[in-house]
Amino acid sequence: MLEKTITSPRGTVHYWIARHRDPQAICLVFTHGLTANHLMFEHQVAYFKKHYTVITWDLPLHGASRPYMDFSFHHTATDLDAILAQENISAAVLIGQSLGGYASQQYALDFPEKVLAFIGVDTSPFGLTYYSQSDRFWLRQVEWMSRCYPHDQLLSAIAKGATHTKRGYDNMMAMLKPYGKTELCRIMGIAYASFLRENQDAAFKFPVLLTLGEYDKTGKVPQYNWAWAAKTRYPLKIIPSAGHNANVDNPVVFNAVVDDFLDQLP
Repeated sequence: MLEKTITSPRGTVHYWIARHRDPQAICLVFTHGLTANHLMFEHQVAYFKKHYTVITWDLPLHGASRPYMDFSFHHTATDLDAILAQENISAAVLIGQSLGGYASQQYALDFPEKVLAFIGVDTSPFGLTYYSQSDRFWLRQVEWMSRCYPHDQLLSAIAKGATHTKRGYDNMMAMLKPYGKTELCRIMGIAYASFLRENQDAAFKFPVLLTLGEYDKTGKVPQYNWAWAAKTRYPLKIIPSAGHNANVDNPVVFNAVVDDFLDQLP
């Protein structure tokens, strides 16, 4: 993977690309979840770069893409579009895990003609009707509640809550390591506040696949996915022996599910 950057007045965003030798190869863009970074897709990069151009990136506020000012999902969409423009990629398949699914959906709303398909990985839907007043209230409390934990306990709680396997836990802990407690809590507060502010109803005309870890216990993510699938008729695939970071917990099954979906694209 070749590391590259794009820069705006908000900050510098880092991304990594493995370009397939076939210039007509489809591009897959993997976007990680909250407080993680591009390293959560190591198993996907190794598998899919054989047949696709693959891009991973550190979302603004995360990993190498910090410091960053004025975070919003509209800005993440603008940054991703700048990455694709810099690489002369006209359209891509978006694969977003958790918060990365929000960023992917926002990109799809802002640049629908540039999206070939969307794969949600233990993420949640854009749409006003999915979230109750209670849901919105508790999302606003995440930052101050997280501050109540000692730093080491907070890191362990996040990693345990997001994973089902030792591989997943170790990967999440490695991604959390660079963050101090104040920064970590602030990132969570900013991200959820942005979602509550920018969430809107969405209907996508391109193919969509939803995936969900069998043991995902992050908030109401399972309930949101079942409601999302029921309302839209998007296929929902359960990844066995996996938690919220399903692509890390069980990469073999996850990659096979994604591969099958990609094979069916026009």
